[in-house]
Amino acid sequence: MKEGFLIGGGLIFAGLMLELSVGSVNWDAFRWPVNGIVLAGFLALIVIIFLLRKRVYGFQFIGTYKAAIPALVYAVVLTIIMGLTRQEVNGTWLNNMLSFWPFVLIYVYIAVILGQIILRRILNSKLSTLNLKRDIPFLLNHLGLFLAMTTATLGNADMQRLKMITVKGEPEWRALTSQQQIVEMPIAIELKEFIMETYDDGSPRRFASDIQILTQTGKNIQTTVEVNKPVEVDGWKIYQYGYDTQMGAMSQTSILELVNDPWLPLVYTGIYMMLTGAVCMFLKGKKVKK
Repeated sequence: MKEGFLIGGGLIFAGLMLELSVGSVNWDAFRWPVNGIVLAGFLALIVIIFLLRKRVYGFQFIGTYKAAIPALVYAVVLTIIMGLTRQEVNGTWLNNMLSFWPFVLIYVYIAVILGQIILRRILNSKLSTLNLKRDIPFLLNHLGLFLAMTTATLGNADMQRLKMITVKGEPEWRALTSQQQIVEMPIAIELKEFIMETYDDGSPRRFASDIQILTQTGKNIQTTVEVNKPVEVDGWKIYQYGYDTQMGAMSQTSILELVNDPWLPLVYTGIYMMLTGAVCMFLKGKKVKK
């Protein structure tokens, strides 16, 4: 266990040195196809470590609980720190933990450990029905966690989050990045009517936008988008974001947020695998009690 804590501590120290020398992790550099190549290389690395585990003590150690428990302790501590500090896109160190090298290295290490555990369980399991029933919940939980962790991290570079300012009666196909750069969209949106419902004191209770969406694929969609009820079109999720606060209910402008995350289905697949594994474990536990 001491070795596990020393390895984790060494990764955090290495991360701090990287943070001081090269700055935070630049996830924009991992846009497709770079992230696909990195993922393939990472999977190959996991397989190589597993194949050499009997020749290299360090590789064999990675697949044990003595490596996993300290790594999880470090991960929990860093995650708690992330939850207690204000996170900003352009923040530094603890204020942008997702780009903080120690945080990233610890989670990469956990992913490597997961990979070793999964491969060992698959190869050690016999293909009998009884053993499959025993191993399926385990594999679903661990494979699901591995899939969600890796795809959420590498896919983050491909996620687009844009703002579109629409004016009543005027089709708009341009959106703005967080750096205020103009992006031409594959869809055009026209604001038909801005809707606002207020409380007795005049404060907004609900606001939404009746919009028309035209796509390059020929779709013509009339719909309403409101807070927490996005509309999805051709891979883009359209959210109600804001409006002209000075005009209030009479606003002729609606601000929409457009989000595209091509890796999100893989992340959801991992989450659903973990949920399925949890259900299988629950059902198995009930049968054992009987």
